[in-house]
Amino acid sequence: MIQRTPVSNAVTYLIMILGFVLLIGPLLVVLLGATQNVQQINMIPFRFVPQDQLFHNLQAAWRRANLGSAMLNSFIMASLVTVGKVALSALTAYAIVFFRTPLKHFLFWSVFITLMLPLEVRVVPTYAVAADLFSPINTLIELVTGTRLSIEWNLLNSFAGLTLPLIATATGTFLYRQFFLTLPEELAEAARIDGAGPIRFFFDMVLPLSRTNMLALTTIMFVYGWNQYLWPLLMVTDASYKTTMMSLISLLPADNGTPDWNVTLAGSLIIVLPPLLVVGTLQRWFVRGLVSHDK
Repeated sequence: MIQRTPVSNAVTYLIMILGFVLLIGPLLVVLLGATQNVQQINMIPFRFVPQDQLFHNLQAAWRRANLGSAMLNSFIMASLVTVGKVALSALTAYAIVFFRTPLKHFLFWSVFITLMLPLEVRVVPTYAVAADLFSPINTLIELVTGTRLSIEWNLLNSFAGLTLPLIATATGTFLYRQFFLTLPEELAEAARIDGAGPIRFFFDMVLPLSRTNMLALTTIMFVYGWNQYLWPLLMVTDASYKTTMMSLISLLPADNGTPDWNVTLAGSLIIVLPPLLVVGTLQRWFVRGLVSHDK
């Protein structure tokens, strides 16, 4: 029996409204600030009144930060990171769940424990490897033979360097594993009886069933790849590979320059649009992929 509790309902709605205001407030400031001129944006207190300078500020931000090239680079990087993470985590979880090995739990927890090692923690060794891929091999050869090889190959200023060190994901492996564990064993047994091998079973049966999980993970990882700042800052010295987060720095007012925060907010509005479009487009599958258990 469901009882009506007006006080509890009122408190619940109040908390929801407060959360909505806290979430939408910064975006509202960006949107309204991008429509104002220099004098209006620097008024205290901030005026929550839209003005008519939006397109002028958008054009100024686009030209100053060269956002066309930067957004293309960010889109390529985010797309490659997303595809790599979704594919690699699906294969990893599939092997852990469906392949019979006594080390399956050890392997899963070895992957899962890397959640405690985000990129910011392992950035120095990761950069060292990316800057010289043959450094570990050269060191090992030198220890064994006493001979130092001068083979060098780096991933600096390349999309491979921007994406390859980021495609491993314990989060995606965990989400796929939890879903694969809900699949009945009879499904794999029926596939074996029909003569389907592991690869055919994976592509013809497992992947179609995990479509919602795949789209949910795609949403998360695209936003993750788009918002990357530290790793591109380390890997990129060539301006032609700059991403949007790096270009956003050029929109900040100079110390002794004009405090045109309206242009900065306009640039932020442009940069935030692609992930918003992705989240808005995949929102339904994102929610279903995280909470649904229907097969």
